[in-house]
Amino acid sequence: MLSVLHIENIAVIERSDISFDRGLNVLTGETGAGKSIVIDAISAILGERAYRDMIRTGENKASVRAVFTDVPMLAWFASNGVEYDPETVISREIFLDGRNICRVNGTVVTVSILRKLGIQLINIHGQHDSASLFDESNHLTFLDDFAENASLRAAYAEKYEAAARLQREIERLHLDESEKLRRMETLKYQIAEISRANLRAGEDEELQARRKVLQNSEKISEAAHEATENLYGGEDTDGAAALLSSAEAQLSRVLRYDDSAAELYARVKDLMYQVQDAAEEVRAYRDSLGDCAEELEEVEARLDTIHRLRRKYGASCADILDYCADAERQLDEMTFADEHIAQLKAKLQKAEAEAWDAARALRENRRAAAVRMSAQLRTELAELDMPRVQFSCEFTELPLSPTGADAVAFYLSANAGEALKPLSKVASGGELARIMLAMKNVLAQKDRIPTLIFDEVDTGVSGRAAQRVAEKLHSVAANRQVLCVTHLPQIAALGDTHLLIAKQERNGRTYTTVTPLDHAGRVRELARIIGGAVITETTRKSAEEMLKANENEE
Repeated sequence: MLSVLHIENIAVIERSDISFDRGLNVLTGETGAGKSIVIDAISAILGERAYRDMIRTGENKASVRAVFTDVPMLAWFASNGVEYDPETVISREIFLDGRNICRVNGTVVTVSILRKLGIQLINIHGQHDSASLFDESNHLTFLDDFAENASLRAAYAEKYEAAARLQREIERLHLDESEKLRRMETLKYQIAEISRANLRAGEDEELQARRKVLQNSEKISEAAHEATENLYGGEDTDGAAALLSSAEAQLSRVLRYDDSAAELYARVKDLMYQVQDAAEEVRAYRDSLGDCAEELEEVEARLDTIHRLRRKYGASCADILDYCADAERQLDEMTFADEHIAQLKAKLQKAEAEAWDAARALRENRRAAAVRMSAQLRTELAELDMPRVQFSCEFTELPLSPTGADAVAFYLSANAGEALKPLSKVASGGELARIMLAMKNVLAQKDRIPTLIFDEVDTGVSGRAAQRVAEKLHSVAANRQVLCVTHLPQIAALGDTHLLIAKQERNGRTYTTVTPLDHAGRVRELARIIGGAVITETTRKSAEEMLKANENEE
């Protein structure tokens, strides 16, 4: 659960340390006092988007640090190289230049990696989430979350994609006849042009190396001639070969008198033969150069041919040959397209049958889950003062699509005797808030996320319904930590921890403070919520009675 939240230089909060406890933590305060800033700060340490505008005016950076206790051993820690600790500390610094530095237990992580941890620690539900219930495109996602059918959806997605690939291939081969003929003529021309060149892979590199030799043949010939003289000797000097021959002869004389010089003699003799061989090879290399002008012209012409092909078909001879092979494959496909299409259609028929089997299995799972979810939602809504509500998941069968072969829409009848209608046509604002709270509670029983945050879910709710919402939130908080930003006294009175968010001005600057309230403070705050700006003895008594009634119930 979230135990401590440290906020520094975020909007109008200069510095604040907020302690949360188990059970229901309520946050109250005047409109505009900064309640949403606290939620934004929590969102930041969960890896949600953070903006430079969040930074307090005049400061270079903002920071948020959160301490979570009783954190379970999540696979996230090992997979991201972060040391696990049941007391996990998450921090995030936001700079004016747009940089973000996120740390988990001291290890720096990216925002996207932090987000993967955040969704396993806290679930935030705001007013915009209720509005998402109106969008029927979200209803299938809600149902799948409840059904926990990820493995079935993955199996279906694999089958669907296999069929979709075959369908795309068939469509690609179904070219317009005139376009097909034009494409075939182009391919034939390209294949013929490349084939006439009779290329070899790596030929361009070989020719470029040879051209370098031919362009410098005169310098090479001079150097080879000089090397030959150094080895063989010239008119006025002895070369290395002659000198070694003389040395070998002298050592042979030594050998007549001293057997111990045999190894030395052998080494010199071997050197003599090696130098003689090298001298012959250098002279042969020099003689092979001959007149290079004609060969250079041929190499230049060949490279020019390759250059023209490279401009059209690839960066090297290997790339050009690959292009030619692909063109031949395409031409072959077009030449025998009808036969190939027939083969693909047979495969497609089999793939679609497998995809439909997977889609029907997924549909069965969804329909069974819809019955269970509808029953649980009706129970939850009855506890939220909607006892006569009827709720149903209506299915429409569709062709195969990336999400299956179903569309799902939530239908509701809020009053006895009324027919079920699409949710968007019958739910009022207060009803929608309660439906979303009920759905969050039903889904929360599946995900077991330790902390839930409800940001003003009481919009449009009043009277007896408000009391039911308060009781439901308190019931949810019995098994997990709940944070709730509220304007309802019924919810605030049931809080196990009550935090007051207040705004004040000092020296021309606005400051927001977060203060835990004792019993007297809670009475004052509840009286303000009940009566508004003017707190009377009557509102104080009402607040006191609400707190005592809730304490007695506990």
